[in-house]
Amino acid sequence: MPILALPDFAAALPAGPLIGLDPGAKRIGVAVSDTTRVIASALIVIARKKFAEDAARIFEAYDARGCVGLVVGLPLNMDGASGPAAQSARAFARNLIAVRDVPLLLQDERLSTSEAARTLIAADASRARRAEVVDKVAAAITLQSALDALKARAS
Repeated sequence: MPILALPDFAAALPAGPLIGLDPGAKRIGVAVSDTTRVIASALIVIARKKFAEDAARIFEAYDARGCVGLVVGLPLNMDGASGPAAQSARAFARNLIAVRDVPLLLQDERLSTSEAARTLIAADASRARRAEVVDKVAAAITLQSALDALKARAS
């Protein structure tokens, strides 16, 4: 299955939760939606190792939660152009669907990490705590954005 645009992604999804990923150079933030796809929640942070190990951990969480699709954050530049980070996210997404053929959406995640950091600062999280959780909170923000887009499309 190729990487899908939002309308095709929505059409390809059976009922069930989605998993959201914020792939960074050192860590992958993971979030999951509820079964009705209303709320995204931060789940885990995976310290990057070899791709096969990372994919195994992602699909372990995917299977444990009964997920039916993947949302991968796409870090576009502020002008909407693709830079090296976006190319890396696209390659990561292609490699994931080569491991397992599941519906996958690339979701614009501009400023999700900044928003996650601001949210954690507002919650008075210590610098050490922010470093531990910012990636999974950013994944939840990106996944929530995709859930909102799916809901708006269905309306």
